[in-house]
Amino acid sequence: MNQVEAYKEECKKRIELQGKNEKLLKVSSNFTEETIRSGYSYNFTWMGRPIIQYPQDMIAMQEIIWEVKPDLIIETGIAHGGSIIYYASILELIGKGEVLGIDIDIREHNKIEIERHPMSKRISMIQGSSISESIIEQVKTFAEGKKTVMVCLDSNHTHAHVLKELELYAPFVSVGSYLVAFDTIVEDLPADLYNDRPWSVGDNPKTAVHEFLKANDGFIINKEIDNKLLVSVAPDGYMKRIK
Repeated sequence: MNQVEAYKEECKKRIELQGKNEKLLKVSSNFTEETIRSGYSYNFTWMGRPIIQYPQDMIAMQEIIWEVKPDLIIETGIAHGGSIIYYASILELIGKGEVLGIDIDIREHNKIEIERHPMSKRISMIQGSSISESIIEQVKTFAEGKKTVMVCLDSNHTHAHVLKELELYAPFVSVGSYLVAFDTIVEDLPADLYNDRPWSVGDNPKTAVHEFLKANDGFIINKEIDNKLLVSVAPDGYMKRIK
């Protein structure tokens, strides 16, 4: 084994041990809960735009994008545009690929900032419900001819909505690529954290992921990513298509 492969093997062993370290897992859980209460993820930007993500998850996404080198990344949920700009910037470094963002309400001030951004050349946006028939038809047209596609779901976080997204968008994902459901962490947090939202414990992206996987053996959860990050809003949400 050469030095490069030996280092990769060392990392793999460390990551596996992290996933079994109860003390570390408890600290990570406490940190996640307290930072969600404090609005921690709202404090970061990427290339000038609010990204509203945990840095740990964005590092994981960078690793996935570099590994997969997708021709197209589809993301439901745009908000301020930080995530789609982030994905576009990684694709810019790779030298290929496009990002398609979908949102039921693309705020005009956000749209203006995204369209004037240097990474806008790799970004397209569609306004409408991510699960509507007309939007899916537009996505199909956009994805036509794209060999490698990955999908990120980060819009409405109710069980019913995410499950429908999983069923509709999974076919776009190419073998070896990823289907990522964000905010699965809702299931692991106290219910009082989401009093002002329609999702909560028992009704969220993680419950949708688990139901989806019961009927779809073409996808598996990449637990190595969870064990590596420890702090993440997407535990069990990183799904790799294996067939």
